[in-house]
Amino acid sequence: MIELALSDLEATRSLARRLAPALGAGDVIGLAGPLGAGKTTFARALIEALAKAGGGGPVGEVPSPTFSLVQVYETGAVPVWHFDLYRLEHPADALELAVEEAFAGAISLVEWPERLGEIMPGDWLELRMERHGDGARRAVIRGYGPRGMALERALQKTAP
Repeated sequence: MIELALSDLEATRSLARRLAPALGAGDVIGLAGPLGAGKTTFARALIEALAKAGGGGPVGEVPSPTFSLVQVYETGAVPVWHFDLYRLEHPADALELAVEEAFAGAISLVEWPERLGEIMPGDWLELRMERHGDGARRAVIRGYGPRGMALERALQKTAP
């Protein structure tokens, strides 16, 4: 487990840019925490970093998928599926969003991962964010399963 103090939104974006090079097809990142904690800021920065590294070019605007529930980005070699499950009423509803397809072949960013219940895979990286003062955030990062733990270790190696 890693605990980080993120002094501002740029520190949140920097964390996303540090994680991006370690990600590949099948990786699942769960973004947990209350509204306004920085989950979407992290997701935007990660998608932009993956697009830049993958040669996919600029991805344009990266809106929060609160109303559409999912947005798919072609970032180069591996697509990124960004889920915002805040409005999801039942875990089984996520199956209609092709969440299993995303977990199998894309990089999946899942805001509100706890809403998936048993559908959430056993192998993933959790990034739990909390507001911590004026503009600051606190992040707790924990890997689940072999791949999740490998991503956690990769992030530890890039610590500033």
